[in-house]
Amino acid sequence: MLNSAAAARRALPSIDRLLKLDAVVTLIERHGRPLVVETLRAVLDGQRAILAGDSEGIPPADDAVSEQCRARLHELSQPSLRPVFNLTGTVLHTNLGRALYPEVAARAAIAAMTRAVNLEFDLGGGARGERDSHVEVWLQRLTGAEAALVVNNNAAAVYLILNSLAPKKEVIVSRGELVEIGGAFRIPDIMARAGCKLKEVGATNRTHARDYEQAIGERTAAIMKVHASNYKIEGFTASVAESDLAAIAHRHALPFLNDLGSGMLIDLEAYGLPHEPTPREAIADGADIVTFSGDKLLGGPQCGLIVGRRDLIEKIRKNPMKRALRVDKVRLAALEAVLRLYADPARLMRELPTLRLLTRPQTDINAQAQRVLPALAAAVADHADAAIVECSSQIGSGALPVDALPSAGIALTPRAKRKRSAADALSTAFRALPVPVIGHIRDGAFILDLRCLDDESGFIAQLGGLRIEKHEPRRRKGAKDAQDANK
Repeated sequence: MLNSAAAARRALPSIDRLLKLDAVVTLIERHGRPLVVETLRAVLDGQRAILAGDSEGIPPADDAVSEQCRARLHELSQPSLRPVFNLTGTVLHTNLGRALYPEVAARAAIAAMTRAVNLEFDLGGGARGERDSHVEVWLQRLTGAEAALVVNNNAAAVYLILNSLAPKKEVIVSRGELVEIGGAFRIPDIMARAGCKLKEVGATNRTHARDYEQAIGERTAAIMKVHASNYKIEGFTASVAESDLAAIAHRHALPFLNDLGSGMLIDLEAYGLPHEPTPREAIADGADIVTFSGDKLLGGPQCGLIVGRRDLIEKIRKNPMKRALRVDKVRLAALEAVLRLYADPARLMRELPTLRLLTRPQTDINAQAQRVLPALAAAVADHADAAIVECSSQIGSGALPVDALPSAGIALTPRAKRKRSAADALSTAFRALPVPVIGHIRDGAFILDLRCLDDESGFIAQLGGLRIEKHEPRRRKGAKDAQDANK
């Protein structure tokens, strides 16, 4: 046995020797020599640190070092962005990627990724083209607008229209519409960054036409309406209709800007869902510019859509920031495919995942819960009780925030006394599955809302690998001492 830590460290294998091992040669073929060498050095550094504090330590064998290297490289090579099962009950979950692409959009995106495309090339004239032209004709058709363009999200769309149409001037907005969305993104902040000045009118709960009229002055550049997409004010309230706001703006030769937030190209009431304002309605009510998202209710890729008057759209298009905020060929290809679906309502219902999940009947979800329950109950048998429960799904991403969708799910209720901690352990175990399962904790139970469970067989198949850490109740200070004294 080596009798000193120094001798043990000297006995560690060299990098050159390790690189000749068959197992390491295989790693080099898979990951490349530079990364393997770097990882081997990190493993050996870790072993040196261990041996430095242990005079009787034994250096690991070559095979043990190569195995540590393999394990580290395997972990490093796993993609950070991974598929998950969204069983949170929120259909358009911002943290889980919002809308799922329909198959036609995914195929279009892959084609754009793997082939040269006419992104900014006019095939007819043989000259340089405009990338927005690939979707503009569809946005004109679906919204009734004269022109349209696309940027990378709706926050960018709001920024760009303000920076283009109201630099160093005032934009009038009702105090009750100064929204904040996820990530502490606030309308007043984006206005300041866009170089214009916010002019608040009215009160939090009530704003009248006269408030807008009285606020208009020499420095006014526009009147803006911001849709309260992630909250709702109820009770003693008043607001001005979009058509009346447009009339006020136009009497003073001002543009009326309408930010719809989520935005939807069809009337959701036709599908049994609450009504959400559409861009076509906004244009019909007199809006000169309308902005909305592509990856929320619309069900497409992340982007911000700007539609409206041609002269204003062209002014916005010429802003140098448009280039900084533009979308790439992949998202344009996916967006075009999604917009084409809206031309055929019957096909839209079948193929657009967002609409299909939002309109999924509770009876269908409940039937699925009946099928899934036995496998889930068996997987958690030693730790929790499983039962079917009624759930209230939500649309998510700020859309229709107070409207719930009747759903069904399975509640896993821990048998431990400290139910919250035990529920956390369940949540951790489900997140550790090959395809992580994301649910939510409510009243001491781990809830899996099944509204968005498409791959039922894949979900059930991996439950055999569930490993739940046994929950040990926390002992009071002094209890352990008393137990030790009785030993």
